[in-house]
Amino acid sequence: MKHPHKLNAFAIPVRIYYEDTDAGGVVYYANYLKFFERCRTEWLREVGHQQTDLLRDPGIAFVVRRVSVEYLKPARLDDQLVVGLEVEKISRAQIFFRQHIRRADQAVAGGWEELVSGAIHIVCVNSALMKATPIPALLRSKLESLQ
Repeated sequence: MKHPHKLNAFAIPVRIYYEDTDAGGVVYYANYLKFFERCRTEWLREVGHQQTDLLRDPGIAFVVRRVSVEYLKPARLDDQLVVGLEVEKISRAQIFFRQHIRRADQAVAGGWEELVSGAIHIVCVNSALMKATPIPALLRSKLESLQ
């Protein structure tokens, strides 16, 4: 689901299941990283590329180099969340994302309560060598057109 005001924004819905929570009944902190990953994967699919195809030809993968996450409020069992991203910058072999996880809340200005926000730095690598490599020209031009 594309953000209505930005071409470089994207979001997906995520429901919280029992398996996502910890002994305290809230979402286990590491699971938010999984939700961020799902959003980036679906964004790439929306752009027209699947990770399995990219692994096969031209033999690249996108790997996380750095993550900075701020946990603001907990999500709980059965919550319906929206996980989103904005592309901040694309360089020769890297993509920088801002990501967020929000829950609908009419009591909050704008109708959305921010639960988690993060900055994710992704690097394109040659999947056989696991060394940084330029983002293929066709994919790069498609991604840059979104900015």
